[in-house]
Amino acid sequence: MDGDAEATTHRFVPGDVVVRREILLGEVWFAFPTICVEDSDDLLALYIPRGTRFGFPKAGVFPAGRHPWLGHHELWRGHGKLMLHRPGEAHSIDVFWSGPERSFAGWYFNLQDPFRRTAWGIDTLDHELDLWWAAGSDSYAWKDVEEFEQRLVEGRYPGMAEAIRAEGRRIATLLDARQRWWDEAWASWQPDPAWLPPDLPDGWDVASVTEHVRL
Repeated sequence: MDGDAEATTHRFVPGDVVVRREILLGEVWFAFPTICVEDSDDLLALYIPRGTRFGFPKAGVFPAGRHPWLGHHELWRGHGKLMLHRPGEAHSIDVFWSGPERSFAGWYFNLQDPFRRTAWGIDTLDHELDLWWAAGSDSYAWKDVEEFEQRLVEGRYPGMAEAIRAEGRRIATLLDARQRWWDEAWASWQPDPAWLPPDLPDGWDVASVTEHVRL
């Protein structure tokens, strides 16, 4: 189905299950269900509760290999994670907590494809390269730099390498300038205690079901 021809207005409400899928070289590669926290003109906030199971498609060509978590990480452990997305931006800002008191642990700048809405949720692709700013630290640290270069060798991001690096440099420049484009109050956000780990719907792993929609 032509997503432009069939574009519709679609918005999630708090508590809705929102499926986050990764599309690699035209195939569904990885997915997990999340819960909508906020869906507004300038922010899509999603939460993955502890114990949420990951989805790894059984069928596919997988020219760049299977997802590295397959067989090793089957569900989300520890505290849940909050993911903050702004439309059109090639990263999310993920919020982590740690310890028995659920103390704020830091901001994780997750480089990824700008999210594309579907009837079920969003499609994107993690770019491996990230930045991490731990709570209480004076600065950030780059993450998975060597792993990113290896993924390029494996053919995961054809034609995308420089754009991914440029997005990382852009974020680093903003952080060096002490700019904040997100609300730091999210560090103290608390999930609804009634939110249980959601399940993936039937058919989540079929790439053809993707129907990208407009706001």
